[in-house]
Amino acid sequence: MDNILVHNGAVGHANYGAFFDLQDTGIVGGPVKLIGSDSNNIIDLSTSTWSYKVGLNGEAKRFYDPKFPNGVQWNTNSVPTGRPMTWYKTTFKSPEGTESLALDLEGLRKGHTWVNGKSIGRYWPTMVADKNGCSDTCDYRGNYGSERCVSGCGEPSQRFYHVSRSFLNNDTNTFILFEEMGGNPSNVSVQTITVGSICATADYGSTLEVNCQGGKTISEIRFASYGDPQGKCGSFQKGEWESRDSTTVVERACIGKDSCSIDVTSSTFGIRKGGTNGQLAVQLLCDGSNPEDGRVQRVRG
Repeated sequence: MDNILVHNGAVGHANYGAFFDLQDTGIVGGPVKLIGSDSNNIIDLSTSTWSYKVGLNGEAKRFYDPKFPNGVQWNTNSVPTGRPMTWYKTTFKSPEGTESLALDLEGLRKGHTWVNGKSIGRYWPTMVADKNGCSDTCDYRGNYGSERCVSGCGEPSQRFYHVSRSFLNNDTNTFILFEEMGGNPSNVSVQTITVGSICATADYGSTLEVNCQGGKTISEIRFASYGDPQGKCGSFQKGEWESRDSTTVVERACIGKDSCSIDVTSSTFGIRKGGTNGQLAVQLLCDGSNPEDGRVQRVRG
């Protein structure tokens, strides 16, 4: 008797909709067939007796936890690439400083990552957005439309994954990942994220809140406009109307502080009549930040 094992992943599949509970999926939705080399010999296995097990053996044995005595022997002779259903393990030093950290999972396809036994989450950078539909302008006002303010065209749904510094050891850390589809971990890196310019927008009646990281303070207002500003972060432009007090209000509220908040109302910006359909857009600079100062550490075994 022969056994056939099928790995089924639910992440990324439709999980809502009319009569969703009545839709056949997986083996039940089939068909599952064995097709001979001559394509004439076909065996339908859809109605065969199947057993079902949730999770992976590696997860049950806690391969992801470096402190758990699971008895696994890691192969250090060579690192396979492009091989599905593969566990990888390596170590890296804790980056200096207090800035936020992120894993850049370039080269991987789909799977799960852990740092020192703590789950960073599932990844799927090969899920790429449509290349069309993005624009340099953005305006959410009016009736909703899914085509508005589209960004990230042609880019992965997510490439960078936050790593809490509370997960790290003082010196060496263990990074483990499970690659489902067959990727290349040689380009995976730990990056220190240094924020220079920060942008924010807020509509009338709401509160705009911004803050710098790592104890830095706001040193410069690169753009501030309450009215109908156009564009996006890095390329904001004044619209057809704006309050002439926009920059002054933002400077008084934010300069020299590590965070600030502004109530977006017409009275805040000195508008006596009208102005209730406005939007506030700002671009600020956190003191001492350099957008090119991101420190990168490759994660390699």
